[in-house]
Amino acid sequence: MKLDHPIFQDADKAREHLEAQRWPHGPVCPHCGNINPDRITKMQGKAHRPGLYNCMECREQFSVTVGTVFERSKIALNKWLLATFLLASSKKGMSAHQLHRMLGVTYKTAWFMAHRIREAMKEDVKSSGPLGGEGKTVEADETYIGKRETPRVYARPRARKNWKPTKSGKAGGADKRIVVGLVERGGKARMFHLNDATASTVRDVLVRNVDRNSTLYTDSSRLYTRTGEEYADHKTTNHAKGEYARREGDVVVHSNTIEGVFSVFKRGMIGVYQHCGEAHLHRYLAEFDFRYNRRSALGVSDTERADQLLAMIEGKRLTYRRIGETGHA
Repeated sequence: MKLDHPIFQDADKAREHLEAQRWPHGPVCPHCGNINPDRITKMQGKAHRPGLYNCMECREQFSVTVGTVFERSKIALNKWLLATFLLASSKKGMSAHQLHRMLGVTYKTAWFMAHRIREAMKEDVKSSGPLGGEGKTVEADETYIGKRETPRVYARPRARKNWKPTKSGKAGGADKRIVVGLVERGGKARMFHLNDATASTVRDVLVRNVDRNSTLYTDSSRLYTRTGEEYADHKTTNHAKGEYARREGDVVVHSNTIEGVFSVFKRGMIGVYQHCGEAHLHRYLAEFDFRYNRRSALGVSDTERADQLLAMIEGKRLTYRRIGETGHA
């Protein structure tokens, strides 16, 4: 879909497109759930704004944006659809400054729009079910990015002066934000922001999101040693000794797939967004998960990905006050 498409240029065309996506079988009242076309009327005349409907069951009025992340917005709907398409189709994301220039809105407005769209990208883990399953492989790993803003809680209290960086002094996670990632080979990925990475917190992420009939591949970190015993099989590679892949019969043991997920995420956060408040990190993780889980390798085009995102905007209202309470990202 090109950026000069009518739905990105005309608010009426944008509304018609959104109605076709949300209501393929006709209008649905978001207040009472009425779907009877004989009990829903479209308001006509100059006294009513375009796209307004009246439900004769609950006597409430509504439009296609009611009950969605677009609700009560003064921004033209065609600009919302363009912003949605740009964020859905940009592999490493799109900054609020770039959106502000392309949409012709203020930076503050573009920033808020981007966060609303990220809220829509958030997937319901319970309804989508766990990753993996019998005969499937799930890779797990953790990464560290950006300076943490919340204090780290140590299992054993120790003096700050005794802290030493890990990985031969080249890096260290003590002062960084922790992200744990899971990916099913050939399938979906999920990333989670944790305040502390311990065997207990990592186990909680694994058992809630990975089917125990799966084969688990990780590095040799002790975070996964005990938890790995709860799965059908657990294989590791020893990165400390330079082992990143190992062939065992017809399979290759490695955690390079999740490393690839982290790579795209970090390139986006460092190269595009540059700064992200820790309180908002979970929204950015949802954004990168959404695009990865609908990547072109799975046969999903940019247009299809944007349409799938429009199908997820319902029931995810996000106000500026809720975002602003924790500051800008």
